[in-house]
Amino acid sequence: MTEQLVDKIPSLDLADFTSGDAERKQRFVQDLGQAFQSIGFVAIRNHGLSDELSGQLYSAVKKFFRLPDEIKQKYENSTLAGQRGYVGKGKEHAKGRNTGDLKEFYHVGQDLPAAELQAENYPANIWPNEVPEFKEMTLMAYRALEQAGTQMLRAIALYLGLSEDYFDAKVHHGNSILRAIHYFPIEDPDSVPADAVRAAEHGDINLITLLMGASADGLQVLRRDGKWIPITALPEQIVVNVGDMLSRHTNNKLKSTIHRVVNPPRELMHTSRYSIPFFMHPRTEMDLTCLSGCIDAENPKAYPDTTAGEFLTERLIELGLLKK
Repeated sequence: MTEQLVDKIPSLDLADFTSGDAERKQRFVQDLGQAFQSIGFVAIRNHGLSDELSGQLYSAVKKFFRLPDEIKQKYENSTLAGQRGYVGKGKEHAKGRNTGDLKEFYHVGQDLPAAELQAENYPANIWPNEVPEFKEMTLMAYRALEQAGTQMLRAIALYLGLSEDYFDAKVHHGNSILRAIHYFPIEDPDSVPADAVRAAEHGDINLITLLMGASADGLQVLRRDGKWIPITALPEQIVVNVGDMLSRHTNNKLKSTIHRVVNPPRELMHTSRYSIPFFMHPRTEMDLTCLSGCIDAENPKAYPDTTAGEFLTERLIELGLLKK
């Protein structure tokens, strides 16, 4: 069968899945599965994240990143491998590269009682004192996106012929991360390495990523024929894509598509770009062994067995966030 090439990512309505209407639900499952098999990305509306909350979160995020570097660095803890708090400019690079991306970011994870954090082996969140509203807005968005992600994974499970709740226990109190990103202004483009970009081409580590609308253009996805196409979503939509963990677990039936954030034209390099993805991770102990239903003579098992925790550690080393 010839693979369909698309010029834009499909747009779906999550309300179709949650409506209680069996026909609408099944159509959503099939459309989602086909999109994730072909391009690996969809735009979703009726995801549960309000425009008001999105606006308030972006306001708090911008307020933090406008702080002086020496203030932001108070919230950077190098012993956490970038998993909580602030990560400074150029610290992360794409797998296979050494040049740091032109970005800084802030990570927020599960907000659980101390005893539960310890039981899950998760570090506590770090909150900036200078922007008190940052905590409330971030956690509200975290919960809304986590719930939307759970619904998306239920649809994915049905598409794969699994029970609808297959992923539920695997992502309950999972190691998910909300990342607030600032692609910082470059006043002198000649002052940075010639190959430096806002985010070099990469695949996401996790099961799925849910991306709130960014503040500027620049996100592109690599189509199967080698053509880069821009990813755009309407203001009321979020973009959802397959991560490497899900691609691995489904033996590449669902595609973790390479994507990047390109630099703006030289005359706009002095401007900021903000973006807030939610990286939905399972619990550390989840077995990522290729599903038997995704293995056949034409698609032999492509990956050795591993767990989500082992795979995450491997990737953090490759990204330069965790030292061997």
